[in-house]
Amino acid sequence: MQKLAKPLLAIAILIFITGIIAACSSNSKNSNVQASHTDISGTQSTSGVTQAADAPKFKYGKIDIPGKEGSLCAAPIYIAYEKGFYAEEGFDVNLISADTETRKIGLNNGTIPIVNGDFQFFPSIENDVRVKVVDGLHFGCIKLLVKKDSPIQSVEDVRGKKISVDEIGGTPHQVASVWLEKNGISAKPEDGEVTFLPFADGNLAVEALNKGEVDIAALWDPFGSVIEKTGNYRVILDISTDEPFADKFCCFLYASEKWINENPEKVAALLRAYRKAQNWIAENPEETVDIIINGKYSQIEDRDLAIKLIKSYKYPTDEDRAKNPTQVRDNVLYFAEQLYSIGYLTTDPETFTNRAYAEIEVNASNP
Repeated sequence: MQKLAKPLLAIAILIFITGIIAACSSNSKNSNVQASHTDISGTQSTSGVTQAADAPKFKYGKIDIPGKEGSLCAAPIYIAYEKGFYAEEGFDVNLISADTETRKIGLNNGTIPIVNGDFQFFPSIENDVRVKVVDGLHFGCIKLLVKKDSPIQSVEDVRGKKISVDEIGGTPHQVASVWLEKNGISAKPEDGEVTFLPFADGNLAVEALNKGEVDIAALWDPFGSVIEKTGNYRVILDISTDEPFADKFCCFLYASEKWINENPEKVAALLRAYRKAQNWIAENPEETVDIIINGKYSQIEDRDLAIKLIKSYKYPTDEDRAKNPTQVRDNVLYFAEQLYSIGYLTTDPETFTNRAYAEIEVNASNP
Protein backbone atom coordinates (compact mmCIF):
# COMPACT_ATOMS: atom_id res chain seq x y z
CA MET A 1 0.00 0.00 0.00
CA GLN A 2 2.83 2.36 0.86
CA LYS A 3 4.49 1.56 -2.48
CA LEU A 4 1.28 2.40 -4.33
CA ALA A 5 0.80 5.69 -2.43
CA LYS A 6 4.03 7.21 -3.70
CA PRO A 7 3.18 6.88 -7.41
CA LEU A 8 -0.36 8.19 -6.77
CA LEU A 9 1.08 11.21 -4.89
CA ALA A 10 3.46 11.94 -7.74
CA ILE A 11 0.62 11.77 -10.29
CA ALA A 12 -1.50 14.11 -8.17
CA ILE A 13 1.33 16.63 -7.89
CA LEU A 14 1.89 16.45 -11.65
CA ILE A 15 -1.81 17.08 -12.37
CA PHE A 16 -1.81 20.04 -9.97
CA ILE A 17 1.27 21.62 -11.59
CA THR A 18 -0.16 21.06 -15.11
CA GLY A 19 -3.39 22.79 -14.05
CA ILE A 20 -1.45 25.80 -12.76
CA ILE A 21 0.54 26.07 -16.02
CA ALA A 22 -2.67 25.81 -18.12
CA ALA A 23 -4.39 28.49 -16.05
CA CYS A 24 -1.41 30.80 -16.37
CA SER A 25 -1.29 30.18 -20.11
CA SER A 26 -5.02 30.94 -20.41
CA ASN A 27 -4.70 34.13 -18.41
CA SER A 28 -1.74 35.18 -20.53
CA LYS A 29 -3.72 34.63 -23.75
CA ASN A 30 -6.72 36.58 -22.43
CA SER A 31 -4.39 39.35 -21.33
CA ASN A 32 -2.82 39.47 -24.79
CA VAL A 33 -6.22 39.63 -26.49
CA GLN A 34 -7.33 42.49 -24.29
CA ALA A 35 -4.07 44.34 -24.71
CA SER A 36 -4.19 44.04 -28.50
CA HIS A 37 -7.87 45.00 -28.85
CA THR A 38 -8.17 48.33 -30.64
CA ASP A 39 -11.47 50.10 -31.22
CA ILE A 40 -12.44 51.86 -34.48
CA SER A 41 -11.05 55.18 -33.29
CA GLY A 42 -7.59 53.62 -33.13
CA THR A 43 -7.31 53.81 -29.32
CA GLN A 44 -6.56 50.90 -27.05
CA SER A 45 -9.64 49.47 -25.38
CA THR A 46 -9.73 49.20 -21.59
CA SER A 47 -13.15 47.56 -21.46
CA GLY A 48 -11.74 44.05 -21.24
CA VAL A 49 -14.07 42.93 -24.05
CA THR A 50 -12.23 40.70 -26.46
CA GLN A 51 -12.56 41.13 -30.26
CA ALA A 52 -11.89 38.69 -33.06
CA ALA A 53 -8.86 39.49 -35.16
CA ASP A 54 -10.96 39.75 -38.33
CA ALA A 55 -13.64 42.08 -36.84
CA PRO A 56 -14.50 45.05 -39.14
CA LYS A 57 -12.49 48.22 -38.61
CA PHE A 58 -15.11 50.56 -40.10
CA LYS A 59 -18.50 51.01 -38.47
CA TYR A 60 -20.35 51.37 -41.78
CA GLY A 61 -18.18 49.05 -43.84
CA LYS A 62 -17.08 49.40 -47.45
CA ILE A 63 -18.86 51.56 -50.04
CA ASP A 64 -18.25 52.64 -53.63
CA ILE A 65 -18.16 56.34 -54.49
CA PRO A 66 -17.57 57.64 -58.04
CA GLY A 67 -14.33 59.61 -57.79
CA LYS A 68 -12.19 58.87 -60.81
CA GLU A 69 -13.64 61.18 -63.45
CA GLY A 70 -10.57 63.40 -63.35
CA SER A 71 -12.35 66.69 -62.76
CA LEU A 72 -10.63 69.31 -60.64
CA CYS A 73 -13.87 70.50 -59.07
CA ALA A 74 -14.45 67.06 -57.48
CA ALA A 75 -11.68 67.93 -55.00
CA PRO A 76 -13.80 67.22 -51.87
CA ILE A 77 -13.98 63.55 -52.88
CA TYR A 78 -10.22 63.26 -53.22
CA ILE A 79 -9.52 65.22 -50.04
CA ALA A 80 -12.07 63.29 -47.95
CA TYR A 81 -10.34 60.12 -49.12
CA GLU A 82 -6.72 61.25 -48.72
CA LYS A 83 -7.17 63.08 -45.40
CA GLY A 84 -9.13 60.20 -43.86
CA PHE A 85 -12.44 62.04 -43.41
CA TYR A 86 -14.45 59.12 -44.83
CA ALA A 87 -12.65 56.77 -42.46
CA GLU A 88 -13.27 59.08 -39.49
CA GLU A 89 -16.98 58.84 -40.22
CA GLY A 90 -16.93 55.04 -40.38
CA PHE A 91 -16.55 54.27 -44.10
CA ASP A 92 -14.04 52.20 -46.02
CA VAL A 93 -14.39 54.01 -49.36
CA ASN A 94 -13.51 52.53 -52.72
CA LEU A 95 -13.26 55.21 -55.42
CA ILE A 96 -14.66 53.99 -58.74
CA SER A 97 -15.18 55.24 -62.29
CA ALA A 98 -18.80 55.74 -63.29
CA ASP A 99 -20.44 57.68 -66.09
CA THR A 100 -23.66 59.64 -65.60
CA GLU A 101 -26.00 56.77 -66.43
CA THR A 102 -24.11 54.34 -64.18
CA ARG A 103 -24.39 56.86 -61.35
CA LYS A 104 -28.12 57.20 -61.84
CA ILE A 105 -28.63 53.44 -61.82
CA GLY A 106 -26.44 53.03 -58.73
CA LEU A 107 -28.25 55.80 -56.86
CA ASN A 108 -31.64 54.43 -57.85
CA ASN A 109 -30.95 50.91 -56.56
CA GLY A 110 -28.76 51.97 -53.63
CA THR A 111 -25.48 50.38 -54.74
CA ILE A 112 -23.98 53.88 -54.90
CA PRO A 113 -24.88 56.04 -51.87
CA ILE A 114 -23.80 59.50 -53.01
CA VAL A 115 -22.40 61.30 -56.06
CA ASN A 116 -21.40 64.78 -57.08
CA GLY A 117 -23.38 66.19 -59.99
CA ASP A 118 -25.08 69.26 -61.42
CA PHE A 119 -28.59 70.14 -62.51
CA GLN A 120 -28.27 67.65 -65.36
CA PHE A 121 -29.79 65.24 -62.81
CA PHE A 122 -32.98 67.29 -62.44
CA PRO A 123 -34.86 65.77 -65.42
CA SER A 124 -33.92 62.30 -64.16
CA ILE A 125 -35.50 63.09 -60.79
CA GLU A 126 -38.63 64.19 -62.61
CA ASN A 127 -38.54 60.83 -64.42
CA ASP A 128 -38.59 58.95 -61.11
CA VAL A 129 -34.91 58.18 -60.57
CA ARG A 130 -34.80 57.78 -56.79
CA VAL A 131 -32.24 60.43 -55.90
CA LYS A 132 -32.33 63.67 -53.94
CA VAL A 133 -30.18 66.77 -53.64
CA VAL A 134 -28.73 66.77 -50.12
CA ASP A 135 -26.05 69.49 -50.25
CA GLY A 136 -24.15 71.97 -52.38
CA LEU A 137 -20.64 71.10 -53.55
CA HIS A 138 -19.16 74.24 -55.13
CA PHE A 139 -19.74 77.17 -57.49
CA GLY A 140 -19.09 77.58 -61.24
CA CYS A 141 -16.85 75.41 -63.43
CA ILE A 142 -18.09 75.95 -67.01
CA LYS A 143 -17.06 78.56 -69.55
CA LEU A 144 -18.25 79.52 -73.03
CA LEU A 145 -15.36 80.63 -75.26
CA VAL A 146 -14.90 82.11 -78.71
CA LYS A 147 -11.78 82.71 -80.79
CA LYS A 148 -9.90 85.87 -79.88
CA ASP A 149 -10.81 87.57 -83.18
CA SER A 150 -14.45 86.45 -83.15
CA PRO A 151 -17.04 89.17 -83.79
CA ILE A 152 -19.10 87.69 -80.93
CA GLN A 153 -18.80 90.05 -77.97
CA SER A 154 -21.91 89.29 -75.91
CA VAL A 155 -25.03 87.17 -75.79
CA GLU A 156 -26.77 89.47 -78.29
CA ASP A 157 -24.34 88.26 -80.95
CA VAL A 158 -25.03 84.56 -80.43
CA ARG A 159 -28.29 84.36 -82.38
CA GLY A 160 -27.80 82.22 -85.48
CA LYS A 161 -24.53 80.74 -84.25
CA LYS A 162 -23.31 77.17 -83.59
CA ILE A 163 -22.28 76.07 -80.09
CA SER A 164 -20.31 72.93 -79.22
CA VAL A 165 -21.30 71.02 -76.06
CA ASP A 166 -20.18 67.72 -74.61
CA GLU A 167 -23.64 66.20 -75.04
CA ILE A 168 -27.17 67.31 -75.84
CA GLY A 169 -28.97 67.58 -72.51
CA GLY A 170 -25.70 67.76 -70.57
CA THR A 171 -24.87 70.56 -68.19
CA PRO A 172 -22.91 72.83 -70.60
CA HIS A 173 -25.88 72.51 -72.99
CA GLN A 174 -28.31 73.43 -70.23
CA VAL A 175 -26.10 76.30 -69.06
CA ALA A 176 -25.97 77.78 -72.55
CA SER A 177 -29.71 77.26 -72.98
CA VAL A 178 -30.59 79.04 -69.73
CA TRP A 179 -28.21 81.90 -70.58
CA LEU A 180 -29.75 82.35 -74.03
CA GLU A 181 -33.37 82.08 -72.91
CA LYS A 182 -32.79 84.58 -70.09
CA ASN A 183 -31.60 87.01 -72.75
CA GLY A 184 -34.43 86.54 -75.20
CA ILE A 185 -32.84 83.99 -77.55
CA SER A 186 -34.59 80.66 -77.99
CA ALA A 187 -32.51 77.56 -77.33
CA LYS A 188 -35.18 75.26 -78.69
CA PRO A 189 -34.02 73.39 -81.82
CA GLU A 190 -37.36 73.86 -83.55
CA ASP A 191 -36.95 77.64 -83.44
CA GLY A 192 -33.58 77.49 -85.18
CA GLU A 193 -32.09 80.52 -83.42
CA VAL A 194 -28.98 78.58 -82.34
CA THR A 195 -27.54 75.18 -83.17
CA PHE A 196 -25.94 72.85 -80.63
CA LEU A 197 -23.39 70.27 -81.81
CA PRO A 198 -22.09 67.52 -79.47
CA PHE A 199 -18.36 66.81 -79.09
CA ALA A 200 -17.55 64.28 -76.38
CA ASP A 201 -13.87 65.37 -76.39
CA GLY A 202 -12.99 68.96 -75.48
CA ASN A 203 -10.00 68.90 -77.82
CA LEU A 204 -12.27 68.06 -80.73
CA ALA A 205 -14.58 70.91 -79.74
CA VAL A 206 -11.67 73.38 -79.79
CA GLU A 207 -10.49 71.99 -83.12
CA ALA A 208 -13.99 72.57 -84.51
CA LEU A 209 -13.86 76.11 -83.13
CA ASN A 210 -10.53 76.75 -84.85
CA LYS A 211 -11.85 75.41 -88.15
CA GLY A 212 -15.00 77.52 -87.99
CA GLU A 213 -17.29 74.50 -87.72
CA VAL A 214 -18.69 76.04 -84.53
CA ASP A 215 -18.66 79.62 -83.29
CA ILE A 216 -18.65 78.99 -79.53
CA ALA A 217 -17.30 76.17 -77.34
CA ALA A 218 -18.95 75.35 -74.01
CA LEU A 219 -16.22 73.69 -71.92
CA TRP A 220 -15.73 72.27 -68.45
CA ASP A 221 -12.87 73.40 -66.26
CA PRO A 222 -9.98 72.98 -66.03
CA PHE A 223 -9.88 72.57 -69.82
CA GLY A 224 -11.82 75.77 -70.48
CA SER A 225 -9.47 77.81 -68.31
CA VAL A 226 -6.40 76.19 -69.83
CA ILE A 227 -7.62 77.17 -73.30
CA GLU A 228 -8.41 80.68 -72.11
CA LYS A 229 -4.91 81.11 -70.71
CA THR A 230 -3.31 80.55 -74.13
CA GLY A 231 -4.52 84.02 -75.09
CA ASN A 232 -6.08 82.72 -78.31
CA TYR A 233 -9.64 82.65 -76.95
CA ARG A 234 -12.04 84.90 -75.08
CA VAL A 235 -14.59 83.96 -72.44
CA ILE A 236 -18.10 85.25 -73.11
CA LEU A 237 -19.71 83.40 -70.18
CA ASP A 238 -18.13 82.27 -66.91
CA ILE A 239 -20.73 80.73 -64.64
CA SER A 240 -18.59 81.39 -61.56
CA THR A 241 -18.90 85.17 -62.04
CA ASP A 242 -21.60 85.94 -64.62
CA GLU A 243 -25.37 86.09 -64.37
CA PRO A 244 -27.60 84.20 -64.15
CA PHE A 245 -25.23 81.75 -62.42
CA ALA A 246 -22.98 83.90 -60.22
CA ASP A 247 -22.89 82.92 -56.52
CA LYS A 248 -24.99 79.82 -57.13
CA PHE A 249 -24.01 76.17 -56.84
CA CYS A 250 -23.31 74.57 -60.18
CA CYS A 251 -22.65 71.19 -58.58
CA PHE A 252 -24.56 69.47 -55.82
CA LEU A 253 -24.32 66.28 -53.81
CA TYR A 254 -27.00 63.73 -54.68
CA ALA A 255 -27.84 60.86 -52.32
CA SER A 256 -29.71 57.67 -53.01
CA GLU A 257 -33.30 57.94 -51.81
CA LYS A 258 -33.05 54.32 -50.72
CA TRP A 259 -30.14 55.26 -48.43
CA ILE A 260 -31.96 58.31 -47.10
CA ASN A 261 -34.99 56.19 -46.19
CA GLU A 262 -33.14 53.15 -44.86
CA ASN A 263 -29.80 54.56 -43.60
CA PRO A 264 -30.25 58.25 -42.73
CA GLU A 265 -27.44 58.13 -40.18
CA LYS A 266 -25.04 56.91 -42.87
CA VAL A 267 -26.04 59.72 -45.24
CA ALA A 268 -25.46 62.21 -42.42
CA ALA A 269 -22.01 60.70 -41.78
CA LEU A 270 -21.10 60.96 -45.47
CA LEU A 271 -22.14 64.62 -45.52
CA ARG A 272 -19.98 65.29 -42.48
CA ALA A 273 -17.01 63.80 -44.35
CA TYR A 274 -17.67 66.02 -47.37
CA ARG A 275 -18.05 69.10 -45.22
CA LYS A 276 -14.79 68.40 -43.43
CA ALA A 277 -13.16 68.21 -46.86
CA GLN A 278 -14.79 71.45 -48.03
CA ASN A 279 -13.61 73.26 -44.91
CA TRP A 280 -10.11 71.90 -45.38
CA ILE A 281 -9.97 72.90 -49.06
CA ALA A 282 -11.11 76.45 -48.27
CA GLU A 283 -8.27 76.76 -45.76
CA ASN A 284 -5.61 74.88 -47.79
CA PRO A 285 -6.09 75.47 -51.55
CA GLU A 286 -2.40 75.09 -52.39
CA GLU A 287 -1.98 71.82 -50.51
CA THR A 288 -5.27 70.61 -52.02
CA VAL A 289 -3.84 71.01 -55.52
CA ASP A 290 -0.62 69.25 -54.49
CA ILE A 291 -2.61 66.28 -53.17
CA ILE A 292 -4.60 66.11 -56.41
CA ILE A 293 -1.41 66.26 -58.48
CA ASN A 294 0.46 63.66 -56.39
CA GLY A 295 -2.53 61.34 -56.35
CA LYS A 296 -3.05 61.81 -60.11
CA TYR A 297 -6.72 62.52 -59.55
CA SER A 298 -6.78 65.18 -62.26
CA GLN A 299 -4.38 66.01 -65.08
CA ILE A 300 -2.86 69.31 -63.97
CA GLU A 301 0.02 70.87 -65.86
CA ASP A 302 -0.34 74.39 -64.46
CA ARG A 303 -0.30 74.32 -60.66
CA ASP A 304 -0.89 78.08 -60.26
CA LEU A 305 -3.93 77.96 -62.54
CA ALA A 306 -5.32 74.98 -60.63
CA ILE A 307 -4.96 76.85 -57.33
CA LYS A 308 -6.74 79.85 -58.83
CA LEU A 309 -9.59 77.62 -59.99
CA ILE A 310 -9.89 75.81 -56.65
CA LYS A 311 -10.26 79.20 -54.95
CA SER A 312 -12.84 80.36 -57.52
CA TYR A 313 -15.08 77.36 -56.83
CA LYS A 314 -15.76 78.76 -53.35
CA TYR A 315 -16.27 75.44 -51.57
CA PRO A 316 -18.72 76.26 -48.77
CA THR A 317 -17.50 76.20 -45.19
CA ASP A 318 -19.44 75.66 -41.98
CA GLU A 319 -19.38 79.43 -41.52
CA ASP A 320 -20.87 79.96 -44.98
CA ARG A 321 -23.64 77.47 -44.28
CA ALA A 322 -24.49 79.14 -40.98
CA LYS A 323 -24.87 82.48 -42.75
CA ASN A 324 -27.16 81.08 -45.44
CA PRO A 325 -28.83 77.89 -44.21
CA THR A 326 -31.42 77.75 -47.01
CA GLN A 327 -28.99 78.34 -49.86
CA VAL A 328 -28.97 74.79 -51.22
CA ARG A 329 -32.76 74.54 -51.42
CA ASP A 330 -32.97 78.07 -52.80
CA ASN A 331 -30.52 77.13 -55.56
CA VAL A 332 -32.43 73.96 -56.42
CA LEU A 333 -35.60 76.04 -56.75
CA TYR A 334 -33.81 78.68 -58.85
CA PHE A 335 -32.48 76.17 -61.38
CA ALA A 336 -35.79 74.31 -61.41
CA GLU A 337 -37.41 77.60 -62.41
CA GLN A 338 -34.85 78.16 -65.17
CA LEU A 339 -35.15 74.65 -66.58
CA TYR A 340 -38.95 74.81 -66.35
CA SER A 341 -38.97 78.07 -68.31
CA ILE A 342 -37.09 76.49 -71.23
CA GLY A 343 -39.00 73.21 -71.20
CA TYR A 344 -36.38 70.93 -69.65
CA LEU A 345 -38.71 70.34 -66.70
CA THR A 346 -42.49 70.06 -66.85
CA THR A 347 -43.20 70.00 -63.12
CA ASP A 348 -44.05 73.21 -61.28
CA PRO A 349 -40.71 74.40 -59.80
CA GLU A 350 -41.91 74.55 -56.19
CA THR A 351 -43.43 71.08 -56.45
CA PHE A 352 -40.27 69.78 -58.08
CA THR A 353 -38.05 71.29 -55.38
CA ASN A 354 -40.11 69.72 -52.60
CA ARG A 355 -39.63 66.39 -54.33
CA ALA A 356 -35.99 66.78 -55.30
CA TYR A 357 -34.45 68.27 -52.16
CA ALA A 358 -33.96 66.51 -48.82
CA GLU A 359 -32.81 68.25 -45.64
CA ILE A 360 -30.37 65.99 -43.81
CA GLU A 361 -29.52 66.46 -40.14
CA VAL A 362 -25.75 66.17 -40.16
CA ASN A 363 -24.90 67.23 -36.62
CA ALA A 364 -25.21 63.81 -35.03
CA SER A 365 -22.21 62.54 -33.11
CA ASN A 366 -19.45 60.75 -34.99
CA PRO A 367 -19.44 56.93 -35.04
